[in-house]
Amino acid sequence: MTFPSFFLEAPRLRLRDPLAAFLGSTTDGVLEYRYEDAVRLAGHSCPAVAGAYLMVVHGLDYLYDEELPERGGIDVFMRDGREQGTTGVLASIATLLTGAAAETGFQGIGQAQRFARRGLLAFDAPIEGVLALRRRDTGVGVAIDIDTGHVPHHPDMAGLMPRAVAGQADSAEQARFAELWQERVRRILVDHADDPKLVHLYDWEASDD
Repeated sequence: MTFPSFFLEAPRLRLRDPLAAFLGSTTDGVLEYRYEDAVRLAGHSCPAVAGAYLMVVHGLDYLYDEELPERGGIDVFMRDGREQGTTGVLASIATLLTGAAAETGFQGIGQAQRFARRGLLAFDAPIEGVLALRRRDTGVGVAIDIDTGHVPHHPDMAGLMPRAVAGQADSAEQARFAELWQERVRRILVDHADDPKLVHLYDWEASDD
């Protein structure tokens, strides 16, 4: 398995998962996620996957500052319905990184349901951004939006993409399409990783309604 080399340049996320510590999955419960983990989950690398990854990484950095984020200690709110557009893909990346899950998530251990992750992710939330994160311990929240149009496709994609999507591209065109596709992902994850014009963070006071 060979990923594009720029995957190694993308931001990484270190956090602590109390469940991992409790079960001895790691000696201290500290986990590190890389962009390639999101790609393995989604099965592909695209601007939506890269954008979701960056939004969660920046959102957690906003909420925890110098602290290690706590996986399983975060509520995730998705603006759109689970079947709308790429919402399902974005939510799966958010679940990977935060532990927050919808009704199919881990129900917890024992009668007290310690370390439960079920019900920490909600769809159709009344938020302005694409998604929002909220710390369960402090209640502090952040709404996050993204403008992938700030990192546009290479001009050559105007002719290549329709042919590739329709299955009409020859081998050379397909190779060029894939190259330019991942080059855009690289620019999102590396060149614009900290660009506030790409990922927007907003103070957000969550409602329990």
